[in-house]
Amino acid sequence: MKKVSKIFFTVFTVAVIIAIAYGYYTYTRAYVSNVHQKAYLYIKTGSKYAEVVNQLKELNILDDIKTFEWVAKKKEYVDKVKPGKYLLKQGMCNNDLVNMLRAGKQEPVNLVFNNIRTNEQLAGKLSRQIEADSLSLLELFKNNDFLQKIGVNTQEVRMLFVPNTYQIWWNTSPEQLMDRIQKEYVKFWNADREQKANDANLSRKEVSIIASIVEEETNKNDEKPTVASVYINRLRKGMLLQADPTVKYAVGDFSLKRILNIHTSYYSLYNTYMFKGLPPGPICIPSITTIDAVLNYKKTDYLYFCAKEDFSGYHNFARNETEHSVNAHKYWKALNERKIYK
Repeated sequence: MKKVSKIFFTVFTVAVIIAIAYGYYTYTRAYVSNVHQKAYLYIKTGSKYAEVVNQLKELNILDDIKTFEWVAKKKEYVDKVKPGKYLLKQGMCNNDLVNMLRAGKQEPVNLVFNNIRTNEQLAGKLSRQIEADSLSLLELFKNNDFLQKIGVNTQEVRMLFVPNTYQIWWNTSPEQLMDRIQKEYVKFWNADREQKANDANLSRKEVSIIASIVEEETNKNDEKPTVASVYINRLRKGMLLQADPTVKYAVGDFSLKRILNIHTSYYSLYNTYMFKGLPPGPICIPSITTIDAVLNYKKTDYLYFCAKEDFSGYHNFARNETEHSVNAHKYWKALNERKIYK
């Protein structure tokens, strides 16, 4: 009997030791820190488990890739890969890392877009922040069947993009992005802005286009309501807008400092020296400040303005051609003195 008890005790002791050893083995693999520095892991849509492992190897932020794989297989992550942008924190253990990846708990992207003039620039800017490439975004910007559903065409699509910081998922598709942008646009046009546009007898589109021209004319926020008034006054009188920024957009040269006859005679619906009214779409994505400057435009009788000859960035305003001619002459003289001919 004593012999049986001894055997039982020995077996029991060995079992306990094995259990402790296995528990320690499991604990060290699952719960001991394995991430030695902060990094972001970008898992593309459709990625397989092997691709995730290869990315982790390339990042070289895990102390032991094999322990990660051991935990990943134990927790059945192999068949549950989810795309997204993931923040790997320094000191993170394999258990937390696998749980995060398996649950798809990704970090949001703070999407921003500014200083944008063309659809091509917009697609490029967005593609550097989300998974979608610029080509797929640009194709959507040209897809009139899709754009019709959200009330714009390819010339107008940029007016939906109100500059702000938007939190979205990195793997947001182009269609999902446009859905979000359209909703933000609707939210932006609240009752107050809508009323101001109506009071000015302007549509949302017209406000956006005028704001895009004002944006390109001046970076002086205190002057924007006055610049806006000039274009609104000219529109109401049926005058050509003769806005230099629209000519730059038409010819595709935004570096022009001097608009010449060769530029104003360039055939384009965006050339407001040639065609009356507003161009077909905005010539840039204007800031919220500029949009609000148009909605709160200053009530003036100005019909002309010209850059000040001191190159301060401000403008001289005029009520008639005689006043404007004097201002323009001063500016042209200053350009000539600085040898700026184009």
